[in-house]
Amino acid sequence: MAIEDRIDATIKNVEGKIQEAVGEFTGDPQDQAEGKAKQVEARVQHTKENLKEKVDEKLS
Repeated sequence: MAIEDRIDATIKNVEGKIQEAVGEFTGDPQDQAEGKAKQVEARVQHTKENLKEKVDEKLS
């Protein structure tokens, strides 16, 4: 399950970068903000997965 979650987070990060770039290109601050928000969500998801892995390592 962790691999799928990491893939989802990576996809969300890429989507966010693209959306932010489109917003910068078109001058749309809402797209820029939404793109940055997606990137933050992706970072949070990656951090959550990292923590889960560390907990699993400690419990093993």
